[in-house]
Amino acid sequence: MKNILFITFFISITIFVYLKATKSSIKLSKKNARISNFKKSSLSKEFNINKIHIRNDERINLNPEINIKVDYYDRDYEIINKTNLHRARLAKFKKSKFNGEFIYLDEDEKVYKITDGVKKYL
Repeated sequence: MKNILFITFFISITIFVYLKATKSSIKLSKKNARISNFKKSSLSKEFNINKIHIRNDERINLNPEINIKVDYYDRDYEIINKTNLHRARLAKFKKSKFNGEFIYLDEDEKVYKITDGVKKYL
């Protein structure tokens, strides 16, 4: 009788240990897959190109003297990005160079440009 209890106890312990080991190996494989996906994404060409664009946008955002030029052949998302950068510079510095002209923001939140020494509100 004692032998049967001992054998069933031993079998249940081995099954429990086996199930714990398989669960931890599944968790490790998921973790390794996440790490490898992160490495692949950070080494891809698109990631590096996006990083360059983000750095350029930050550089442009920090200096209102840099011209933001919107071309006829720009894509929609490029135009939206450029106008958002222009608006952010206006809000931060109260001036921004856009398509070769300085555009200013006064105290009443009105937008104007100076041509021939005269304020022209837009």
